[in-house]
Amino acid sequence: MTVNYSKIGLKAGLEIHQQLDTREKLFCSCEPQLFKEEPEFTFLRRLRPTQSELGQVDPAALFEFQKGTRILYEANNETACLVEMDEEPPHDLNREAVETSLIAALMMNAKPVDEIHVMRKTVIDGSNTTGFQRTCVVALNGEIDIKGKKVPIQHVSLEEDAARKTGKEGQLIRYRIDRLGIPLIEVTTAPVIYSPEEAEETASAIGRILRATRRVRRGLGTIRQDLNVSIRDGALIEIKGVQELELVSQVIENEVKRQLGLLEVRDELKKRGVKREDIIEDFVDVTSVFKQTKCKVIAKALKQNNPVLAVRLTGFAGLLKRELALGMRLGAELAGIARFWGRVGGIFHTDEMPAYGVTVEEVNQLGQLLKKKSMDAVVFVTDTSENATDALKAVTERAKVALEGVPEETRAANPDGTTKYMRPRPGAARMYPETDVPPIQLTKDYLDELRSRLPELPEQMMKRMMAEYKLNRKLAKQILNSEYLDLFESLGKETKVSPTVIAVAFTETLKALKRDGINVEAITDKQFRELFSLVGSGKTAKESILEILTWLASHEEATADDALNSLGLGMISQKELEKLVDDVIEKNRELIEARGKGALGPLMGIIMKKARGRVKAEVVSGILKRRLEESLS
Repeated sequence: MTVNYSKIGLKAGLEIHQQLDTREKLFCSCEPQLFKEEPEFTFLRRLRPTQSELGQVDPAALFEFQKGTRILYEANNETACLVEMDEEPPHDLNREAVETSLIAALMMNAKPVDEIHVMRKTVIDGSNTTGFQRTCVVALNGEIDIKGKKVPIQHVSLEEDAARKTGKEGQLIRYRIDRLGIPLIEVTTAPVIYSPEEAEETASAIGRILRATRRVRRGLGTIRQDLNVSIRDGALIEIKGVQELELVSQVIENEVKRQLGLLEVRDELKKRGVKREDIIEDFVDVTSVFKQTKCKVIAKALKQNNPVLAVRLTGFAGLLKRELALGMRLGAELAGIARFWGRVGGIFHTDEMPAYGVTVEEVNQLGQLLKKKSMDAVVFVTDTSENATDALKAVTERAKVALEGVPEETRAANPDGTTKYMRPRPGAARMYPETDVPPIQLTKDYLDELRSRLPELPEQMMKRMMAEYKLNRKLAKQILNSEYLDLFESLGKETKVSPTVIAVAFTETLKALKRDGINVEAITDKQFRELFSLVGSGKTAKESILEILTWLASHEEATADDALNSLGLGMISQKELEKLVDDVIEKNRELIEARGKGALGPLMGIIMKKARGRVKAEVVSGILKRRLEESLS
């Protein structure tokens, strides 16, 4: 389906979050690193929402509390202290992080505030031990140029990163607090982005500016894009956690299609004459229908003495299986709501029956008990009576909202570019002042001094890299957009390897490996340095880079030398190479006789394949040309 984004009134705004590369965390002196070992200590918490100064409770916070979850926090002594545990007040703001965020803001033409004041933002999903996240605005009203268009930067903020989830067991969630408190810059644009491509280009431009500071972290999990997306007659949807830049446009495309699909469902329900009062919270116990069921999920629940409850959705027949966007259906929307509000594993509905072991006879009995008509759908769920009831309440409320179109909500991005229901959108009651951290006054002299030493902008950097490293424009742009800019420049100066070879490895080669499922994020800077040192010293050829990187990605503690020895990719001697060339010529006499000097290309391919990166292509070419001329004379 081709979408005219201008016609449907697409508006999008971005919130780009990037970890800063500082020596300490934002509010303490702990090391801002992650640990892989077993935790040295744990502690258990349950977080509760509180009223704002106006007596209001944030709906997103209330939602999280109603899940009834408990949080087990895991930590070690190097990466966490009493501040992360919320047993000690936060220390002063990390001045190094403040300076980096101000530098980035000035590079985006933003105006620094007179004083930096820390605020608390209510978050009780367990990702912060305090029940809130500390954040502060450092600059306002900036702008960046995107292909001649000025995109406003509403604000640049500095905040603490959240703890990282490591597992879930029933109502218990595990979080590690090593990441909690790592400084995070947030850059928020105005909602003036009108196409998915423009959104991706804007995110890319902001990322280039942040990397140009040379003070941001790189690697998986260090950058995250949140999107705010709306269309005319739709709703404002907040999408959290887009990890890959390449997914920004895809996520927006899918969200637009999802909203258009929901509007089509609304219109179809209106055509069918369905009204809000037709959708009734009349939950029927249908356990008897499934006493002899072959459905494994239901049979298991019945053994635990859980009931099966069902509700009729008047006029919804066929709509629950309708695809809204790639991989997203209305039935899946209802299932997401049921999981979060009802704490159930999922739902069943008659649009997808018979299936999952549920028979035609069981579906017919279900319809009779619910007095289902041809245009109705039935949703049923099995869990504890309380959970099943809560799940069906959420389902019927969401069905009523379908009559109005698109509900405002927060959704989570999936790795395939689709999204899923996450929670209600937060309200204004979630922000309030932090009284434990003193404000920081920004003087004119300090800001003038920062302006005098701003790094070069990406456009300037691209021109310099093309001139200094002899990169073409495409490759220079790719390396600027990559996470390996600093490492590239360092290797370009300290090794004898061609900068073009290094740039290709960090861009096209790593991207190809990633597409093949290779965990390239596991390759360390030290391993990269060792690899290019081997290539530069002539111990292996540049043709072996891909194979060595593939091996290193699955051998975290190994060296590039280990890879070289394990793969047998050490350079072969001149004598061995000459023998290999002679053997290939001897075995391909017919090809040589038929094509003469035109056989050079195919023979090169055969030899390079047999040599497996252990020779330089130019050396092979020289020997082969001589031998070929001798053979033809």
